[in-house]
Amino acid sequence: MALRGGELTMARVIAVSTRDMTKEQWLEERRKGIGGSDAAAVAGLDPYRTPIQVWLEKTGQIETREADSEAAYWGQLLEDVIAKEFARRMGLKVRRINTILQHPDRPYLIANVDRKVVGEDALLEIKTINAWHGRDVSEDKLPDRYVIQGMHYMSVTGARRVYFAVLVGGQRLIVTHVDRDDELIAHLTTIEDDFWQHVETRTPPPVDGSDASRDFLSSLYKEAEPDSVAVLPPDATELIRQWCEAKAVEKAAAERRQEAENRLKAMLGNREIGRIGDLEVVTWKTVTQERLDTQRLKAEHPDLYRKYVTASTYRRFQIREVEL
Repeated sequence: MALRGGELTMARVIAVSTRDMTKEQWLEERRKGIGGSDAAAVAGLDPYRTPIQVWLEKTGQIETREADSEAAYWGQLLEDVIAKEFARRMGLKVRRINTILQHPDRPYLIANVDRKVVGEDALLEIKTINAWHGRDVSEDKLPDRYVIQGMHYMSVTGARRVYFAVLVGGQRLIVTHVDRDDELIAHLTTIEDDFWQHVETRTPPPVDGSDASRDFLSSLYKEAEPDSVAVLPPDATELIRQWCEAKAVEKAAAERRQEAENRLKAMLGNREIGRIGDLEVVTWKTVTQERLDTQRLKAEHPDLYRKYVTASTYRRFQIREVEL
């Protein structure tokens, strides 16, 4: 991207404009590359998404996640309002970018930027978050995933700064920015290059401890070949040790938790609510649940039981705790 009189000359653009694009078309275009909202997940710095989830989306094995929640609706509705207020407070002008931008050398790096700042080598990203997540945002603090998103956009467009206008709880606007960090961008680009190789070769990235990795492996290897044996590599010994140590820690933690729960229940006795000062901190309430007595149904109405029972197949993972 070059500068012309303080204006941004944007990077090469994907042929399709977003102006009249449907949501389905937009999601399909996003699948063709790594976008700003993907970057932190690809780098392992998004608490809500993992690299394996993004890989499954980009390879078309699961639907691209796009929230249809009430929060997402209001975020989209308020985008113009926030952009106008940002411009008013900062004494700047902003302009929509109705195209998906591509990195000039890496077409799989794409950016769907909210606004560009007129007369400045900068972009604007607009966020709406609840009050709880607002604790992570201030004029000198942003979540890692926002910073990575900003670096990704600057990588694609060549911009020097990304402003963030963050509306917290619908009533407090925080304006801050991140400046271009070429060293960080270089590291991010290396990670993204490697990730896209996994997409192009349809080879999953290394699995991690996420639910997405667990579900992917369960889906990929649904059934075991009876009595088949795999000769494990040497590093399996370390993984088995980690598993056994984690299991022991989990067991000890569960016992400590149960002891604390039992002692608190003894303090409550027949009372439902426990307070510390004016704060309600513990409850032990009576709850009534209706459950089907499957054993009785099977005994008294076996034909009806067989009619509605369904069998599920899954693979049970176990480790024999032996000396290695």
